[in-house]
Amino acid sequence: MKSKIKIVSGDITIRNVDAIVNAANTSLLGGGGVDGAIHRAAGPELLEECKTLNGCATGEAKITKGYNLKAKYVIHTPGPVWRGGENNEDMLLANSYRNSLNLAKENGVKSIAFPSISTGVYGFPMERASKIALNEILNFLETNNSIELVEIVCFGQNAFNIYTNLLNN
Repeated sequence: MKSKIKIVSGDITIRNVDAIVNAANTSLLGGGGVDGAIHRAAGPELLEECKTLNGCATGEAKITKGYNLKAKYVIHTPGPVWRGGENNEDMLLANSYRNSLNLAKENGVKSIAFPSISTGVYGFPMERASKIALNEILNFLETNNSIELVEIVCFGQNAFNIYTNLLNN
């Protein structure tokens, strides 16, 4: 299953996959970081479609078209804000990955790219988040063969090194 996972560095908005995952906020109306970059790259139609979705709870996921992106779809999932680890952050982050993958499967997605959800301004510790992410992705791939490629798109060398070391060990 590890062979279906690819760790890459760079800009998630230019990945040539069926769906990219947006580390969104609960309003789904755009923000900073990955969320802002995806909204800018997809164009104003993405915001218009997101306005019709009535937001999204932390750990849940919703899907839209990709508009000006190479990806056909954007899967929006609000990850948890880190509050010290005693407020269900691990479970909510796991749910973000699990629900995104299930939504991808339901929509016939064969390839998907994830950012490192919640590790930017939401402050989730990178090592802890990467373990949760890889665990959820591997668990999904063990029981589902619908998705052929999962990319984890890292912003920065530190994230790339952490994900690569975890996947290879």
